Amino acid sequence: MKTILTGIRTNSVLTLGNYLGALLPMVRLANEHSKDFNVNIFVPDLHSIISDIDGDLQKNIIRTIKYYLAAGLEVNENVHFYRQSHVPAHSELCWILNCVATMGETSRMIQFKEKSKGQESCNVAIFDYPILMAADILLYSAEFVPVGEDQFQHIELTRNLAMRFNNRFGETFVVPAKTADQVKFMEVENAVRIRDLLNPEKKMSKSTAAENSKIMLDDEPAKAAKKIMSATTDSFGKVKFDMFNQPGISNLLTIESLVTGVPLQEVISTWAGETRYGDLKKKVAESVSEMLAVFQAKLAEISDEEVLRLLESGEKYANEVAGAKLLDAQKAFGLR
Repeated sequence: MKTILTGIRTNSVLTLGNYLGALLPMVRLANEHSKDFNVNIFVPDLHSIISDIDGDLQKNIIRTIKYYLAAGLEVNENVHFYRQSHVPAHSELCWILNCVATMGETSRMIQFKEKSKGQESCNVAIFDYPILMAADILLYSAEFVPVGEDQFQHIELTRNLAMRFNNRFGETFVVPAKTADQVKFMEVENAVRIRDLLNPEKKMSKSTAAENSKIMLDDEPAKAAKKIMSATTDSFGKVKFDMFNQPGISNLLTIESLVTGVPLQEVISTWAGETRYGDLKKKVAESVSEMLAVFQAKLAEISDEEVLRLLESGEKYANEVAGAKLLDAQKAFGLR
């Protein structure tokens, strides 16, 4: 059985952009394929400690898994939740892959360049985490790894490391699908990018300082509505979907489509030619408020105990699968 693998860092509460652009598509993908694929949803807590933690890590881990469940993930015997740090094989394979990777290819990673730029020094994990990411993937023979475009370079690095290892030590790892095939499988051509409410030229980000620029999943519905009402639009005075010239209006139309489940083209047609931006904002504010109220109610119904039971079961599976693959790699290296 083939494997789909994904994870979302647990450093803080997710934004509406994270929910609509990453979490919901992953839930849909899992529900569609979990009868024919293993769906591994891991909590990358080792990745999370690379940077400062916003809040309690254990609390964030539990909450992140609850997000998947509240978003409608259908759990069956092929869906596996586990914490990265509870499967020691991740760290052990990372070290072995460090002995195969080169400084040159790791230093070329765009995210490392961006995160280390302008700093006198940065921790080694920022440099090395793509290798740990490769271990995360290769331990489970994952063919498909739903990630954002900013992670495509890391998928290619994983492919290169797997092929290099196989060429030197014999067939050990399944090589993940090429980027083009990943994109096709994940339908990334239609990927959602929710914009900053105050500066729609940028994507919505939880790290942005301005509170009104983002909607958090734990915002009270009324507070979220106020943020929508204060969103930046433009001076054209005509509702039109034009991400280049009218990104603020286009962002509101996109949000309305996603939170209501109405196809985007239908939403665009409904509002075409309207001149009162306030009416559009009011409608989107109501839709977002309703969505948050329903989501938060579902979230409140999920107990910590339920999540811990899922983790216990998933980590038993993960340790068995990852342990067997680690042993293959250790034997190939002569360590066993």
